Amino acid sequence: MSSQSAKTDPSLLKVAIVGASGYSGEELCALLDRHPSAEVTAVFSRQHEGKTVGEVMPRFSGLKIASLVFTEAEPAKVAACDAGIVFLALPHGVAAEYAVALLKAHKIVIDLSADFRLNEAEVYADYYGGTHPAPELLRGAIYAIPELSREAIKSSPLIACAGCYPTSIQLPLVPLFKRGLLDSSGIVVSSASGVSGAGRKASIDYLYAECNENMRAYGLPRHRHISEVEQQLSLAAGAKMAITFIPHLAPMNRGIHSTIVATPTAGKRASELREILRETYATEPFVRMRETPPETKHVAGTNFCDIALFDEPRTGRIVILSVIDNLVKGAAGQAVQCFNIRAGLLETEGLM
Repeated sequence: MSSQSAKTDPSLLKVAIVGASGYSGEELCALLDRHPSAEVTAVFSRQHEGKTVGEVMPRFSGLKIASLVFTEAEPAKVAACDAGIVFLALPHGVAAEYAVALLKAHKIVIDLSADFRLNEAEVYADYYGGTHPAPELLRGAIYAIPELSREAIKSSPLIACAGCYPTSIQLPLVPLFKRGLLDSSGIVVSSASGVSGAGRKASIDYLYAECNENMRAYGLPRHRHISEVEQQLSLAAGAKMAITFIPHLAPMNRGIHSTIVATPTAGKRASELREILRETYATEPFVRMRETPPETKHVAGTNFCDIALFDEPRTGRIVILSVIDNLVKGAAGQAVQCFNIRAGLLETEGLM
């Protein structure tokens, strides 16, 4: 039986990637090359123009995608490609220029950057610096975590994939806040990310000798991802929220581990909240409830989010643990999941 639904538009199965040579872009190449329905028809890069994917990323030698040649990444050239859906694996502040051109060309955009995650241009300027390059598009963008915004993704021309830390935080918290089961004050989140979360760039901070056998906090007191987490949790809770968020760089290549401390309402216990999350995600293929503390190695290379909840009887609080792979569920895998939804395919295609 075909995995495509009656609603699948064949033109949407042709895809292009802008920024394919970064860590998230490379993961996209891997997922889409083996995707049973998608066809990568173009890859774009200013840095690697004229080279093949196989030359730039030898891991793909012998695969279909290896022979594709990187084209100059000018917005007009990207907009003129034959792909129906274009993935933007670009830094914040850069993706918006492409999105404007692509939407004018009636392409569907799946953006992995932070350019369209926030509803207000003023908040973007506060956290990311500088004026938002396309504020007129913010209201039309869909903030995308498939398990939480599936219906909106199905028809959106501009899909803004959530950040990696925010995905690990929101999957356990949003359903509980929507039901009024957590106190909206005093939320503390301590997260650790693998070094690939910083992107593929030359920096002393990310040299092997600096990261190996070392763990450090960074982005204090206001990491950029706080902005989207607080925005989405406030919408879920129906009240303005602020959280304490402490990110750490961990000595591993990939993975995110988030420890969330919260106070349940009406004396609820972790076991009750666990059952609510279990019911919420019972039919979701990529969220797994655990009885024991989840580990990053159990989700590495996958699109899963593993969640566990525990009581802290001395304080009356609960501890929630959530783990994902920052490059898959936190970036490329989530983007492919959005692609599957938008193209009318089975959501698990190319991800299981």
